[in-house]
Amino acid sequence: MLNIGNARVPFCDGVTRRSFIQVGGLGSLGLSLNELLALQKASASGNREKNCILLFMVGGPSQLETWDPKPDAPSEVRGPFGAIRTNVPGMEINEYFPRMARMADKYAILRSVYHDESPIHETGHQMMQTGALFRQGEEYPHYGSMVAMMKGARYGMPPYVVVPKRIGNTGVSISHGQGAGYLGQQFDPLYYDELQRCHPSSLPILDGSRLALDGKLSEAVEGLDQRLDEYGANALDHVAWNRILSRGTQKAFQFHKENEAVRNRYGRGTFGQSCLLARRLVQSGVRLVTVNMFDTVFNRVTWDCHANGGSLGVTLEDYKQTLSPMFDQAYTALLSDLDSRGLLEDTLVVAMGEFGRTYKVNSRGGRDHWTQVWSVLFAGGGVQGGQVIGASDKNAAAPKDRPIHPSEIAASIYHAIGINPSAQLPGPEKKAVQIAAAKPVNEVFSA
Repeated sequence: MLNIGNARVPFCDGVTRRSFIQVGGLGSLGLSLNELLALQKASASGNREKNCILLFMVGGPSQLETWDPKPDAPSEVRGPFGAIRTNVPGMEINEYFPRMARMADKYAILRSVYHDESPIHETGHQMMQTGALFRQGEEYPHYGSMVAMMKGARYGMPPYVVVPKRIGNTGVSISHGQGAGYLGQQFDPLYYDELQRCHPSSLPILDGSRLALDGKLSEAVEGLDQRLDEYGANALDHVAWNRILSRGTQKAFQFHKENEAVRNRYGRGTFGQSCLLARRLVQSGVRLVTVNMFDTVFNRVTWDCHANGGSLGVTLEDYKQTLSPMFDQAYTALLSDLDSRGLLEDTLVVAMGEFGRTYKVNSRGGRDHWTQVWSVLFAGGGVQGGQVIGASDKNAAAPKDRPIHPSEIAASIYHAIGINPSAQLPGPEKKAVQIAAAKPVNEVFSA
């Protein structure tokens, strides 16, 4: 069962689950209501309600071909692209992000993010979305699940939503870190694709390149593939959708009814429309939305640019032709849209991948996995834009100054959304666990 406000809602396949909203679901942590209230009071780091949109760039974008170009490096390091100036003096980014260059004063670039664990996608997924690496079967909660536990529902909306769908196969069958971990499944996210599966007549599908537009749903529904079935249902049934959820709550998910000019501004592909949906959701009361730019790294164009051919055939030319323009358009539309609606000040927007890419172009003209340094973007939510924090060395191979660990990224996100990262709560086997095992990158919030 799912509880939205005070309503008990069945899942569409009849499977019952404990509520991820109600305090009564805190048994897995061994917390009473009074203990939770005390924890919330001790954890709070601000009075204003804050939202978060996390843009997860699955595949691992190259730091050199995005926000840390090295135009003076040797050709095998700098790659085939140039750098352009931004509207912030002294700040340059890759030439294929012209829209971002015109609004660099709105975001901060953290150029010295690193970790020393295995250079596989799943390790990065875990660390960047929870602040910790999962060991010995202990899974840590995603930021959204922690928000769901600490703050609960608002305006009848689920606190944590993932769009368009969860991360699937990226090579190793371990957790990607988008669930509730030791908090318990009652704090898992609501996945948009699973919600859509139950309501094909009301919601357009967001699925790879098969984005249904303008209410033309029948063809897209016929093409809904079998991958959805392997996850099990985590969505509301049709009766609940129509009778229990408020009309305003239903409308929040119906991004296809948005003004046509706004939809076009984001880009009419899956990622652009997912960013638009994220804006609608936080505007309606969802506290944290994760947008997975991709759900796999196989057989499609993603940031995973090995240039291997076959299922991993993405090249730097794909960055130029597809990925960079797609992100440039959607990201700038999202920041501008939030700003024009008075939402940016209270909505943290974080854009990041799971690692960077090798500082030398490989023999095939691509770049491979590299965990030693890469870049992350912070905007909104109290962030001081127009600054670069940390630096990589001359080849973008390692931090030169102010190295930033994923645990510090986690602490910064929690700080921005009003959860004290130093607060502790019962973890696995009721051992005290600090919400984030680091301090925030305070420079992000002050020039």
